[in-house]
Amino acid sequence: MAANLVLSECGLRPLPRIYTTPRSNFLSNNNTKPIFKLKPSPSLAFRSNSRDGFTRNWALNVSTPLRVESPIEEEEHETQSFDPAAPPPFNLADIRAAIPKHCWVKNPWKSMSYVVRDVAIVFALAAGAAYLNNWIVWPLYWLAQGTMFWALFVLGHDCGHGSFSNDPRLNSVVGHLLHSSILVPYHGWRISHRTHHQNHGHVENDESWHPMSEKIYKSLDRPTKFFRFTLPLVMLAYPFYLWARSPGKKGSHYHPDSDLFLPKERKDVLTSTACWTAMAALLVCLNFVMGPMQMLKLYAIPYWINVMWLDFVTYLHHHGHEDKLPWYRGKEWSYLRGGLTTLDRDYGLINNIHHDIGTHVIHHLFPQIPHYHLVEATEAAKPVLGKYYREPDKSGPLPLHLLEILGKSIRADHYVSDEGDVVYYEADPSLYGEIKVRAD
Repeated sequence: MAANLVLSECGLRPLPRIYTTPRSNFLSNNNTKPIFKLKPSPSLAFRSNSRDGFTRNWALNVSTPLRVESPIEEEEHETQSFDPAAPPPFNLADIRAAIPKHCWVKNPWKSMSYVVRDVAIVFALAAGAAYLNNWIVWPLYWLAQGTMFWALFVLGHDCGHGSFSNDPRLNSVVGHLLHSSILVPYHGWRISHRTHHQNHGHVENDESWHPMSEKIYKSLDRPTKFFRFTLPLVMLAYPFYLWARSPGKKGSHYHPDSDLFLPKERKDVLTSTACWTAMAALLVCLNFVMGPMQMLKLYAIPYWINVMWLDFVTYLHHHGHEDKLPWYRGKEWSYLRGGLTTLDRDYGLINNIHHDIGTHVIHHLFPQIPHYHLVEATEAAKPVLGKYYREPDKSGPLPLHLLEILGKSIRADHYVSDEGDVVYYEADPSLYGEIKVRAD
């Protein structure tokens, strides 16, 4: 009896029973209550592959590890082991379910209000600059008006995706008016842009700003390479892309028989080309009425500022992350994996002006969401996306921080290997002569 007692401050107490074999849930054979309970503690959580990230099995896992990683060490370990090319542990349905239902609702009146606002600003800027007509005002006008032309493109871009409204006819009319005014063939662009969304991240099938294979890159003459990978020349590429597409691809956005289009889309392409031609003819007539110098100041220079905005924004949504992001071929590619290699960007004060197009990841995955819901939809989806979402660097009033990122990417992202189903951009160190190129 004495062997079963222990002396304590409170007197004699019986020793706890000792079991020779482990018992599930610490229960005795006669189903009595547990002799003692463990209070769950977050530090004893055991990581699993389940979707919620953790499972807790306190009865079976009661011993603590010899060394528990601190939260900082664990985060660093996860960062080092994260592979952006790995298939994500979620699917499109998971992301869709996280986005509030009202984010999918298209309000044509709200969409039209943005059109009215932007068009009014465009005419007000032109009238003010023409009235003041001095060389202090003109440079400010060019920057402001070029940015507004780019904003018009983004609204036409919504029309092309059908996120402007549920009425295809309204989308087509507004899209033609907006895009033709800045010399973009609406249907020709809409169809090729649809191809881009459906194939983003695929080396061969993607449409715009996709990587060239090493073989195609080495077949280019030096002037073409210089133009494509030298600032600011590369930021003037969009009109040439509309006319002849990218190296390695044939066809034109203006020609109905281009490889870009199906036979049933021929009428749409002809309509857009006709609208583009009408706008070009109007500009020629205005040259005779107002004079070529006035048209250069009022329209031509802002048009090229708009082109630079378009190339600048669309390039940085698919290039320039601090870590190399993958491109895919064959069975490794999927719509989701390709879309997850897009990047969000912060443009400061410009975010509102160009209709939050910087929220590009969710737009790429779900282009049906109107632009005025993209910020909310992105915030709702972040917990699902996890590390597959790359938080953009915060911008000042103007996105000047992106210029350095653009320059580095242009110097380092030239081509991808001809082989392999998961590939990354490589640099041509001989392109700039004596200039050393960092490929990291």
